[in-house]
Amino acid sequence: MKNLIGDVSSAARILPDLNGEALFVARGKGAYLWDTKGKRYIDTALGFGAVLLGHAHDGVAARVVEALNEAPAPSWAHVREHAAASELARHTGDLTRVIFNNSGSEAVHLACRAARAYTGRTKIAKMAAGFDGWFDEITLGNVAGADADFADGARPSSERVTLLRFNDFEDVGRLFAEHDDIAAIIMEPMLANAGCLMAAPGYLKHVEAVARQHDALLIADEVLMGFRLHAGLTSQREGLRPDLATVGKAIGSGVPVSAVVGRPDVLEGFEQGRVLRGGTFSGNPMACAALTSTLEVLDTADYAALTMAGESLRAHIVTAFAEQGIAVSTSGYGTVFTIWPCATAPETYREALGVASKVFSTELHLVLRDLGLLVMPSPFGRIYVSFDHTAEVVEEMKVIFSKAAARMRSAKYAEALAV
Repeated sequence: MKNLIGDVSSAARILPDLNGEALFVARGKGAYLWDTKGKRYIDTALGFGAVLLGHAHDGVAARVVEALNEAPAPSWAHVREHAAASELARHTGDLTRVIFNNSGSEAVHLACRAARAYTGRTKIAKMAAGFDGWFDEITLGNVAGADADFADGARPSSERVTLLRFNDFEDVGRLFAEHDDIAAIIMEPMLANAGCLMAAPGYLKHVEAVARQHDALLIADEVLMGFRLHAGLTSQREGLRPDLATVGKAIGSGVPVSAVVGRPDVLEGFEQGRVLRGGTFSGNPMACAALTSTLEVLDTADYAALTMAGESLRAHIVTAFAEQGIAVSTSGYGTVFTIWPCATAPETYREALGVASKVFSTELHLVLRDLGLLVMPSPFGRIYVSFDHTAEVVEEMKVIFSKAAARMRSAKYAEALAV
């Protein structure tokens, strides 16, 4: 009898069987994972974005082991936490106050609590089809959910959360006309879990401006995009000035760590003990060691070269499938992008729903996996590239994608996807 539900503790990690066999990872290093039979795979899920330096980075691992050996749960204030907070704040502009958590979902939960406490208002507006964690109230309108695609005048709302359509300029004004108790808008710089949908020119600043007009805060959810394009927040790189931001994933090289960073006045209630925060493992020594050592590496990392390598891979994928008479496109950035089974990538969630194909994404996953490359099987899945995806690894990936496109040309759905 199996004791572990569904073989994994997070539904996002469920993979289809290949030739009747499930995949179980035994170890990972750099750009690669090995299964229990010793087969090597190039990994593109990379901890769903958490592994930016490559699996089991030597320098980070050494610092984490050192912290583990010196006391993993000292209960009280410890020597690594202030240093980690200072290191993170050095990268986040005027968001100079830090509270550590363990997961992105926890960080979003705390940021929403901070916004409600500061404004005295109740509702948080999130982007429909966005993913801001798996806690009950914030799951309203998650990608593929029934509420994610809604018509004008039928905005889904709960007692504490309501939705906003990504890339719909007019919907921002309608939001505040319909609700007078918006504490904050939480948004990603790119709607990542809906298939790396890019923000339309001027859209992010428009959302910020309208929020300011109505004295609502702006929370940048950077759990996925933070530190992925440069050693800092993507929202600030795009010219935004959020009041709060949530970060995680890439800041810890696979070690569980997240944080809320914010303006001092917005987080003052926590400082004074008027607003509740907690977590036995929040800011633990291993997490702090992982963050500090990771950011030290990212400070000198060649992001431009990484992005260029990823953009080259994106272009090759499109060309490889086109050569087989299959139209695909990509959306996102060189370091994280989605493959779509259509000639032009969608710009809105409604467009994404119209072209998303579970058949295509599952078959692509299985073919690539058979060839030694792991990608997410979801129609809205993402391909990540790490700093350990060297030029040689990227070239190997290109060869594999070319082989996969040739195999899929003869698949049962190829005619429907033909150029």
